[in-house]
Amino acid sequence: MKAILFEQFRQTPSVRTVPDPQPSAEGVVVKVEATGLCRSDWHGWMGHDADIVLPHVPGHELAGTVAAVGGHVRRWRVGDRVTMPFVAGCGHCPECASGNHQVCENQFQPGFTAWGSFADYVAIDFADVNLVRLPEALDFVTAASLGCRFATSFRAVADLGRVAPGEWVAVHGCGGVGLSAVMIASAMGGNVIAIDLAEDKLAFAGSIGAVATIDASRTADVVAAVRDLTGGGAHVSIDALGHTTTCFNSIAGLRRRGRHVQIGLMLGDHARPPLPMDRVIAYELQILGSHGMQAFRYQAMLDMIQAGKLSPHRLVGKRIGLADAPAALMRMDSFDGIGISVITGF
Repeated sequence: MKAILFEQFRQTPSVRTVPDPQPSAEGVVVKVEATGLCRSDWHGWMGHDADIVLPHVPGHELAGTVAAVGGHVRRWRVGDRVTMPFVAGCGHCPECASGNHQVCENQFQPGFTAWGSFADYVAIDFADVNLVRLPEALDFVTAASLGCRFATSFRAVADLGRVAPGEWVAVHGCGGVGLSAVMIASAMGGNVIAIDLAEDKLAFAGSIGAVATIDASRTADVVAAVRDLTGGGAHVSIDALGHTTTCFNSIAGLRRRGRHVQIGLMLGDHARPPLPMDRVIAYELQILGSHGMQAFRYQAMLDMIQAGKLSPHRLVGKRIGLADAPAALMRMDSFDGIGISVITGF
């Protein structure tokens, strides 16, 4: 099969011919029809993820059809249309038993712990626990765009942030994750404030539900601006970027007993950010991490999509071929363009 492969971190990946994968006893092989490009893939290529063993094929936002099935798989057949979360649970550990597959002790992550979906085919372990059946009306490109950023945002907003109608929600960073959070929080009745450095992203955020925007490149004090707009601070605030500044601003801009949800990865120089712990204590703030979403929670998200309350297809930006993926992957740190780029040509 064809795949994007890199043999050293930070060196240019290339399209290679590599052996087709085989399913494990509890796994399947999926023929990839679409796969998203995510900044997490860039972090992996940079060498920020200790799980990656070289040489490596990236890619973790995928949708396609089941092409081969392991002997112990019960729920899936060749030809089934599927997607999956980017974190796959083993189904056996205590966290999985409690329903928290997204923090499984033995988790499998295509594109990180194993070769990923920037390829014709990808092997997926623990298929009965982790695959999600796609509605016939949902196209593969939109389905692939759900796999990391949108699903992670859904759980961050709905399950962790617990956004209620009428609450103020601040979203720091309007890339794929942030725009997903804007759309989802708005659909749940939140009054969303979008914060970014780019005018085009802020304008798009307004078109998908944000009631106000803050241009951080022109605003001297983002925290004060959030507190002014919300009459004392946001009920829920999300750092969708993963930067020391956005993390601090997100927490500092909360009202009393507010909830901060960290979606953006804090890696490299940003892994240990300074936090306003005096404010956390005095205001009894909650600081929550968001690491994906369980496969069984997809149904709630899919129901909202089918009901027309969420329109994730609007967040799909560029559609590119596999040959274009190496250059696109290396540019992921530039934050250019609006929405989610998806590989559709293999």
